[in-house]
Amino acid sequence: MNKQLSGLLAALLFLASPLFALAQAAEVPELNDPVPATYTVVKGDTLWDISATFLKNPWMWPEIWHVNTQIANPHLIYPGDVIRLIYMDGKPRLTIESRGNVYKLSPQARVLSAGEAIETIPLDKINSFLSRSRIVDEADLKGAPWVLAGMDEHLVVGAGDSLYARGEFPEGKQVYGIYRRGETFVDPETREKLGVLARDIGTGSLVRVSGEVATLSISRTTEEIRAGDLLLREEQRAIDSTFYPSPPESDINGVILAVEGGVHQVGNMDVVVINRGGREGLAPGNVMAIYKKGGKIIDRVTQERVQLPDERAGLMMVFRVFDKVSLGLVLEAERGISVSDRVTNP
Repeated sequence: MNKQLSGLLAALLFLASPLFALAQAAEVPELNDPVPATYTVVKGDTLWDISATFLKNPWMWPEIWHVNTQIANPHLIYPGDVIRLIYMDGKPRLTIESRGNVYKLSPQARVLSAGEAIETIPLDKINSFLSRSRIVDEADLKGAPWVLAGMDEHLVVGAGDSLYARGEFPEGKQVYGIYRRGETFVDPETREKLGVLARDIGTGSLVRVSGEVATLSISRTTEEIRAGDLLLREEQRAIDSTFYPSPPESDINGVILAVEGGVHQVGNMDVVVINRGGREGLAPGNVMAIYKKGGKIIDRVTQERVQLPDERAGLMMVFRVFDKVSLGLVLEAERGISVSDRVTNP
């Protein structure tokens, strides 16, 4: 399993909400065969890795991390710590031996340091999507100012340059995100227009306005800014550093609309767009199963066309929610996943 992939989900699972643990409580955790008696944590390990060492389904981790009520602030897990499998009342439990002492872990929220403790969420993998890329309405783009040219009429602009833009610049709005129009998302079943991807290109600060032409200083770019790129008011929002994985509170059935980068095949750590959002009750941290859409084949006995069932193909976590669509990160891709595959409650 990819360590960075594991790192993302592991800390999420360790910080999981009680709601998720209760939702899984009805299931019985199944141990690997053979299952080790102990495991020594090494640098780069994650809780997902450790749980997968003992469990066939690492999602069942809350069932075997033993609760010790005597420890108000359980220690973090560090390289060199030993995870031991024990049995209590005939049920498997995991304990941690740290610095010569035994600490029993409970599924409670923890703040992990930036030191040597096992890795938390690698925010750098999705930071640009968390903080800048947006799904907007068509009207937002139609009313947005646009880039005319760079200084000295240059056609492309980079960080440290200045540019001219045209449009309405309300007083007091000094910082603008610069975006390039991306894909228009349409629900494949209802044909409803769900929004337009505004792909992050850079950030600029307003220097002066002369009529309907403004001068902006560019502080950041992800690629060269071009004439026609759009300016939207910089979005002020907090960036979550911790996600609490949980199933959606309502039944969700949606599909993958697109993959970041414009490709059609989906892999681990890819960002996908799904056709469900806040109006359907989705929230950041919701975990969803991905099902590969079943194909149709000819029954050679009856010559009829038969629809094959959907097969579970992976796992994703929603990390940013808009009204009608959401962005999710693929945590597991067990088989080929592609656009139009189905997403639903885990």
